[in-house]
Formats: sequence, structure tokens, C-alpha cells
Amino acid sequence: MFDGIFWDNDGVLMETEHLYYRANAEALATAGVTLSLDDFRLVSLQRGESVLDLAAGTGHGEDGARELRRLRDEIYFRLLGEQARVIPGVQETLDRLHGKVPMAIVTSCRRENFLRMHRESGLLGYFDFILTREDYGASKPDPEPYRTACARAGLRPERCLAIEDSERGVTAASRAGLAVAAIPGELNRGGDFAAARWLLEGIHQLPPLLGLE
Repeated sequence: MFDGIFWDNDGVLMETEHLYYRANAEALATAGVTLSLDDFRLVSLQRGESVLDLAAGTGHGEDGARELRRLRDEIYFRLLGEQARVIPGVQETLDRLHGKVPMAIVTSCRRENFLRMHRESGLLGYFDFILTREDYGASKPDPEPYRTACARAGLRPERCLAIEDSERGVTAASRAGLAVAAIPGELNRGGDFAAARWLLEGIHQLPPLLGLE
């Protein structure tokens, strides 16, 4: 068993990445830009960059870029309140791990969005602490989020496990020195997860991996 387990949020605990794609696509459509799933996967999920930059060549200036972000954030916040769901099997897995090992969430999600999607999730009581985007400087794939989590928990990275679903998340955790179990969701399938120690088909495979048959 590891000394600590750090969980990504979007795509690992909560079904939200399709909502973020939809919010970005709807915002970009107002600028005449069509956002494909392939572009979303490459720019947002793999690189950790903003797909709204795809509108840069459409004549939108700084004010237009701010308006696109405002519109995207407004749509996403609404969708989180209406459609965010706990991924099947998550609560049962957390039940089995709770009290056996320290756990925390390490997410690139903004705090207001994180709290919005978790209003009725029932998951937050399983975790010792939560790091959102406001709690560190550089975001994934930079290792800083996971280094920050290990420092806060007082744990050595090599004794910790990260649960991730995206290439950039796996890269961040592995660069920080953690072991990584990758559970690619639908939007991340086919990516490069070579840096992960384990590539799982679903969260149901995690307890046996940890010796919790």
C-alpha cells in the first residue's frame, strides 16, 4: 500500500470533461470557430492549453478574448450545476480506501467550478485536503501541483500514487516522482500513457491493484 493517494478530479471522480468541451465549443462557435474533439483532446487534455486561443486569428482582440472566456465560463458553470455526475464505481472504491490511506484531490479545476460540481456528489468527506487551480502556480503537465500536494501531506513522492485520466496529468505526476495509475476516459483513449506505471480499464481495477481484494 502507498503512503498517500492523490486523485485527479475531472474524468477520474466526476464526469465533466464532455461538459468542458461543450462549453468551449459553444463559446468558439460565436466567433465562427468550430472546435473538433481532436483539437480539444490535443490542446486542452494533452497540452493543458486553452482552446479559446483558436479564435486568435478571427479578428478578435483582447476584449473579444475576454468575452469568449466569460461566455465559456458562464456556460460551463451552468452545465456543471445541471449535468455533472459522479463516475460509476467511484464512491464504492473510496469507501474501501477511506481510513486506510491518506487521500487528497489534486485538480486543475477552478475552486468555484469544483464546488459547483460537488454540491451533491457526497465525495468530499473522503479526502484529507483538496488542491484546486488557485493553490499552486504552474498547472499540469508541470509537476508543481503534485509536489505541492506531497509537501502539504508531508509525504515522499515516491511513496505516493496518483490517479489520472489524461496525458498531461500523468506527465505532471510522473515528473513529480509519483507512481501513476491511468484510467483514460472516452476523451483520452488512444493517448500516450507510457509514463504511467499502470493503465487501467476502469476504477474497479484499483482495489485489487492495492491489495484490497
